[in-house]
Amino acid sequence: MKSRLKPLIGLIAAPLPIIALAAAPAFAAPAAVQRVALDGNVIPAVSHSTRLGDVAADQRITVAVSLNQRDRAGLDAFLAQVTDPKSPGYQHYLTVGQFAQRFGAAPATVAKVSAYLKSQGLAVGEVTANHLTLEATGTAARVQQAFGTRLANFHDGRTGRDFYANTAQPVLPAEIAAAVSNVSGLDNYAKYRHFSSGKLFPEAAGHAPSGLSPAKARTAYNLNSAISAGYTGKGQTVAVAEFSAFQQSNITAYDKYYGLTPPTPAVVSAGGGTTDLSGQGEVELDIEVIHALAPGAAVKVYEAPNSDAGEVALYSKLVSDNVPVISISWGIYEAGETASNRVAVDTDFKEAAAQGQSVYAASGDSGSDDAGNGGTSVDFPAADPYVTGTGGTTLSTTSSGGWSRETAWSGSGGGVSSVFATPSYQTKVNTGAKRAVPDVAAVADPASGWAVYTGGGWYTYGGTSAAAPNWAAFTAVYNSEAKAKSKPAFGFANSTIYSLASSAGYGAAFHDVTSGSNGAYSAAKGYDKVTGWGSYNGAGFLKAKLG
Repeated sequence: MKSRLKPLIGLIAAPLPIIALAAAPAFAAPAAVQRVALDGNVIPAVSHSTRLGDVAADQRITVAVSLNQRDRAGLDAFLAQVTDPKSPGYQHYLTVGQFAQRFGAAPATVAKVSAYLKSQGLAVGEVTANHLTLEATGTAARVQQAFGTRLANFHDGRTGRDFYANTAQPVLPAEIAAAVSNVSGLDNYAKYRHFSSGKLFPEAAGHAPSGLSPAKARTAYNLNSAISAGYTGKGQTVAVAEFSAFQQSNITAYDKYYGLTPPTPAVVSAGGGTTDLSGQGEVELDIEVIHALAPGAAVKVYEAPNSDAGEVALYSKLVSDNVPVISISWGIYEAGETASNRVAVDTDFKEAAAQGQSVYAASGDSGSDDAGNGGTSVDFPAADPYVTGTGGTTLSTTSSGGWSRETAWSGSGGGVSSVFATPSYQTKVNTGAKRAVPDVAAVADPASGWAVYTGGGWYTYGGTSAAAPNWAAFTAVYNSEAKAKSKPAFGFANSTIYSLASSAGYGAAFHDVTSGSNGAYSAAKGYDKVTGWGSYNGAGFLKAKLG
């Protein structure tokens, strides 16, 4: 997925038992077994790239195999109830075990697919807790044999990139294909962008950094009273989804400078993790924004390789671990996501909604043209209906530091999905057939951006990558107050946001953004395709929902 950092210029139910997996039977395919191709698993770039030769037979390849969920209609019906404030089932979320038993692949199915992969000479990991993903590793020769395709090296003349990819759809024995929805990792073409940018301060190291500090941001977004009352996010966990590693020394320097004493971030590896530091500024921005606004919250940094397989492993791990709040600052233009990967990831986000996880994703920094091809397009995963897309604003404050106004930032990703239908929660403000993005916004213009310590120095960072962790941090603060008052947690964020925004409490709970544009779309009163419902007014939002 992409990350978006821009350099600055200027239903609670009784637990259900979890069925243990049966021992994997040996897979033995009949001599004349019927084989079935899995559509949507060849990337478009293969058709316009130059083939350079076959991938070396001994090259190690890791794939993520997504399994078909059970009872899709049942899950959709459950989601319609659990996300509807008017339903008696509203916010009666599932545990991971309950989800796995009702909607994950059956134990016999998991065992069958695992046995097949092993029979092809692949090393197979444990199924994820939701019973929907298996990771397998082996040589290119073994992977080609297992999935009935060829892996070749290519050069993309349009981008100048070299990559490997499967030359045809993967093919599996019919009984295995019936259980599998997606195989990711057969190519390494996709690279997810981070949505942020930063500029190194010209001042000497001893000078105070410019940009938003914790104090400035808390004042601007009206969080001081909540934090002073002890609602700091303590006891809550926020996960940041990353395709890059980071350096703890930079986080420590930031916290020390501002006198913060948050829990030390914990690293969780998915899909083998990553040692790539090319996006460390993005990761450190995410962590530092959360430390600034929710200093008591625990942060878990989920790290995965920047690849299709890494993406599937990352989101499957996040929902299997059921982290209450998730911030995503990486994405890819909607059409750049393979159809099969999109289905697999959307299944994970449906699970997140069913479990009451609040998921925020940066909407992109390319305005209404996320693909950069001169048209209009939006970013994934922000466009997924079970994700809260976060757009960007330019923030202005009063002389005392309070919120004065926000205008739409020109880079704020937004528009209309080409894939996802309009979700029920959005029908009152979106009469079109497809989902509109974003849902909310927060400061993202580098000109009014965050002070971030990264790479051994102070930078000012902007981008919608700053907006996603901002909302995630606020959700942790909300959850800590809700817990203290024995009220429900934020849960599936779009239900909470749209129900409040559509009520008489909108004006007190949100900062409506009514001016500015992102190219094809303009900000307007109420909901719009540049800033959604706008940014949050911390104290007003908390009072409206929690009293």
